[in-house]
Amino acid sequence: MKKKNILAITLIFVLLFLSTTGVAASETGRTLKYADRGEDVVKLQQTLNQMGYYNYYIDGIYGKITERAVINFQIDHNIRIDGIAGTQTQSTLYSIPNTISSRGTTTRGTATTKNYDSNDIYWLARIIHAEAQAEPYEGKVAIGNVILNRVNSSAFPNTIYNVIFEYYGNIPQFSPVADGTIYNTPSPESIQAAKDAINGARPVGNATYFFNPNKAAGSWIVKNKAYVTRIGGHVFYQ
Repeated sequence: MKKKNILAITLIFVLLFLSTTGVAASETGRTLKYADRGEDVVKLQQTLNQMGYYNYYIDGIYGKITERAVINFQIDHNIRIDGIAGTQTQSTLYSIPNTISSRGTTTRGTATTKNYDSNDIYWLARIIHAEAQAEPYEGKVAIGNVILNRVNSSAFPNTIYNVIFEYYGNIPQFSPVADGTIYNTPSPESIQAAKDAINGARPVGNATYFFNPNKAAGSWIVKNKAYVTRIGGHVFYQ
């Protein structure tokens, strides 16, 4: 009888231990997905930022840009690609030293080294709207990211306006210049995307080229430039 009582007490303690550790694990390591919020999302964004995958506001909100950063991390580390930071994704992420990765991205705010005025914002918003009107918000910011990368590169003109209206062999670099849609009034979302890009949002890192595979082959870009990522209908290269 005494042995049975000891066994029963031991079993109770084991069950209590397992239940408390299970709660602790669920509280500190929950699966993170789109629309989640909290300090654990902040930690996720900070770690992805340190590794070069996330270059946007660290706000504790698991939005589309955070989801895209997780997808890119999953692609690079052969993890199931679903944009969800589950057990495998988080354990892999947090086991890697927090250094900038070789993906070619840098931390938020380093891309914008020039002073821009309201006219610059307006023209940037125009090219964003013309190129990415139907794209997700991240895709709009990405176009602005590319334009600003060109402005900051010695291989391209050094103003937003001149980058947009640059010609090679009498052919404009951007199709909206050729078809006139560059002059369409940008939407409020495109204007905000321009402001975010100027403020340092860099969803495509150092990319200086993009194209829509459904509309153009992009043969020269594919052969001569390094693939960065795809957002919506556009693929980005550097």
